[in-house]
Amino acid sequence: MKQGSMRELYIDELRDLYSAENQLVKALPKMAKASSNEQLREAFEEHLQQTEEHVSRLEQIFEQLDEKPTGKKCMGMEGLVKEGAETMGEDYSDELMDAAVIGAAQRVEHYEIAAYGTVREMAKLLGEEDQVSLIEETLEEEKQADQKLTELSQEINEAAAQGSETNAEGESEEAGSEKRESRQTRGTTQRRGSKSRAA
Repeated sequence: MKQGSMRELYIDELRDLYSAENQLVKALPKMAKASSNEQLREAFEEHLQQTEEHVSRLEQIFEQLDEKPTGKKCMGMEGLVKEGAETMGEDYSDELMDAAVIGAAQRVEHYEIAAYGTVREMAKLLGEEDQVSLIEETLEEEKQADQKLTELSQEINEAAAQGSETNAEGESEEAGSEKRESRQTRGTTQRRGSKSRAA
């Protein structure tokens, strides 16, 4: 016979979220440091403060449930944080790095939005109205953070795209210049060879 209950599943999901938020507390300062855009850096710093509050709200919920928040590691967040770290290790221009970091951050936000949406519905089913309110407060902040990143990405991605085009044009011009120089060198050599044979 299968074991477990909705309450146990709810607590398990909350522990997963608690682990995720604590991992994010460590990751956000690194994202802020990797950002050259001041608004983006400030957005990460602001969300770090919110994330610390999210951890506190989860601890309140566990206290109400008379349960410990620890005991589970969120593998999903671990993967997202690792992926973000790999992105920040790339040798991108400042604009491209900002665009890449936003992408990594939004994947994190979408993961959290889905997770908080799930536990909110469980809390409703269990009649935990106080916990529903705490969860909804966090869920709303996650959605706002995602929206802010979307707004920032429009300007930052455009700058990154323009920077890429400029670099590509620069490389193209450099390549063209090298080809012209190569043709001129060959032409000079051929003319010298002709003169030598004529002599």
